Amino acid sequence: MNFVSLQWSFIGGLKDMTNYKMDKTTDQREKIIVRTSIIGIIANVLLAVFKAVIGFASNSIAIVMDAVNNISDAGSSLITIIGTKLAGREADKKHPFGYGRIEYMSAMIISVIVLYAGITSLTESVKKIINPDTPEYSVISLVIVAVAVVVKIVLGRYVKTVGKKVNSSSLVNSGEDATLDSIISASTLLAAGIFLVFHISLEAWLGAIISIVIIKSGFDMLKETISQILGERNDPDLARSIKETVTSFPDVQGAYDLVLNNYGPDAWNGSVHIEVPDTYSADQLDQLIRSIQMKVYTEYQVILTAIGVYSVNTKDEDIIAAKKRVTEIVFSHPHVLQMHGFYMDKEKKTLRFDVVISFDAKDRRAEYKDIIDDVQRNYPGYQLQVAMDTDFSEE
Repeated sequence: MNFVSLQWSFIGGLKDMTNYKMDKTTDQREKIIVRTSIIGIIANVLLAVFKAVIGFASNSIAIVMDAVNNISDAGSSLITIIGTKLAGREADKKHPFGYGRIEYMSAMIISVIVLYAGITSLTESVKKIINPDTPEYSVISLVIVAVAVVVKIVLGRYVKTVGKKVNSSSLVNSGEDATLDSIISASTLLAAGIFLVFHISLEAWLGAIISIVIIKSGFDMLKETISQILGERNDPDLARSIKETVTSFPDVQGAYDLVLNNYGPDAWNGSVHIEVPDTYSADQLDQLIRSIQMKVYTEYQVILTAIGVYSVNTKDEDIIAAKKRVTEIVFSHPHVLQMHGFYMDKEKKTLRFDVVISFDAKDRRAEYKDIIDDVQRNYPGYQLQVAMDTDFSEE
């Protein structure tokens, strides 16, 4: 297997060609996130002030805890702004891939805040269940809480929609948190209605139930963010599109082993292997690889830092027939997803290819060994060079 590396000098030149466009897009994204977060801060601070006054006046722990939760939401929006600003810093010697992953860190902090708010709310609710207080509701307090429900529903939907649009996990988490807050406020109204009609105080019990929902949501958000930081599999749709683009070039007979590394929202680089005829010269190959890299970067903003090359036999009919036979043997095994990089050298008696075995296989290593044994039985005089590969976008 030949391995052709695309040097960073070429990548730098390519990036310069679209630098203005990318900087403009990045700045616009940052402004949208900051503007949305500021709206969230203003709305939550105003709601917190109103709810705190009403909660203490009516002796309602649910309304007071709701006010505290609004302050935590304002803090979440502030963290989103700080995280976005830090993530937008230019790459440097210490962090050559940039600071984009800081956004995942800020999303994780927001998840922890949501989790903490849920635990605190649950603790206070349990205390009130053990030592209940009689709440005192007024019409004006309930009207303001009702308005708060509407505000938080609208705010949550707006922030979450913007977060998805600009691919900001922090905004999505903040929007989800706001939606949960609207449920808390709605539960307070429900408890007030039950108390006013039946003179039964259920707000502590409702508070406990909602707190458990918040804890679960916080845990789910935290788990998702940690998964992003650890590094998830390739985005299947993005991987599929890139492979289709690569194989659209003349003489590229296949694109395999695509690995994408994420360094923040919409910040990707990676590598791929391509199959090309064994008649290609170094000059033709160099030109092809540069064209592939330029098109992939232009269309997907993905930097292919390396492109490996599999040469394909094209001059010997016996070898072409052998490839067909080996393919049949390999795919007779149930969990094989791909076979690629086939090359046979009749003079040196070598036969090489890569095989991708699904993670669904009970024992991938055992199935890999069975494949080698089957091929070796059919080609006893050949030295096999078989690599067990991984499809990082396997669904």
